[in-house]
Amino acid sequence: MKTAFLFSGQGAQYVGMGKELKEQYACAEELFQRADEALGFSLSNICFEQESELNKTEFTQPAILTMSMAALSCLTQNGISAEYVAGLSLGEYSAFTASGVFNFEDAVRLVQKRGRFMTEAVPEGKGSMYAIIGMQREEVENVCKQCQQYGFVAPANYNAPGQIVIAGEAQATEKAASLAQEKGAKIVSKLNVSGPFHTALLESASKKLAEELHKLKLHNMNIPVITNVTGKEVENTEEIVPLLIKQIMSPVRWEETILTLSEKGVDTFVEIGPGKTLSGFVKRTIKGATILNVENQKTLEKTLEKLLG
Repeated sequence: MKTAFLFSGQGAQYVGMGKELKEQYACAEELFQRADEALGFSLSNICFEQESELNKTEFTQPAILTMSMAALSCLTQNGISAEYVAGLSLGEYSAFTASGVFNFEDAVRLVQKRGRFMTEAVPEGKGSMYAIIGMQREEVENVCKQCQQYGFVAPANYNAPGQIVIAGEAQATEKAASLAQEKGAKIVSKLNVSGPFHTALLESASKKLAEELHKLKLHNMNIPVITNVTGKEVENTEEIVPLLIKQIMSPVRWEETILTLSEKGVDTFVEIGPGKTLSGFVKRTIKGATILNVENQKTLEKTLEKLLG
């Protein structure tokens, strides 16, 4: 059995995520306390009680990373480890933290800044993202090209076969979403995010993030990481900063990420963090894998039972 840990991305957040684990496990409680101290405010409180704040990108990102690391700590203290790690968009920072590249406090502060830079790059309401389900990659790319007259729009996430997210300026993205529906998309759904992530519109955020990344001390990877930018394994520590600078404005190649893991012999995928979105993408991409998730007491127990036998 080869295992990969997959870490949740933005949009998966919900009020109360991680609360049960924090109350039940000292290791999870410690992670939330460390996040509160690192940030200088109560992220725990935002996570458990303040929905409007939790949905602001600069709080969403550290909240999901902290909740993911808290869930991971519950697995690792039970002796569960993985051969590979990967994360969707923001989740890639959780993956690098799990791999030992970032220390936790650095990571939580970094993603708060990343969230702020992303919001500043495209003010709320100026951009949007839509999931397009039931269309081929080329069809979605053509729809985006046809709507360029209204402004910028492009594919932002290649999540799974027949599941692609588009992003861009609000009017152009809305037109492209409507056109996709006309051309036979089964589902077109607006995402609960504040901007057109993973597009060229985030160039200013990419530059600000570069400055912050260059200040940090990076450690060697203890577990190989598969990156969103290429869908392939990160070869060495020197690649990490250039990849993360690029990642913020490049499409997320999640389908390739899952296929790479499968080619490397991974047959067990554990989604760590809020929600089960990534589990669904794995199911759509490869057949016959064992897919588990950890976000609360019940899912933790089920995963431990399966992995520990």
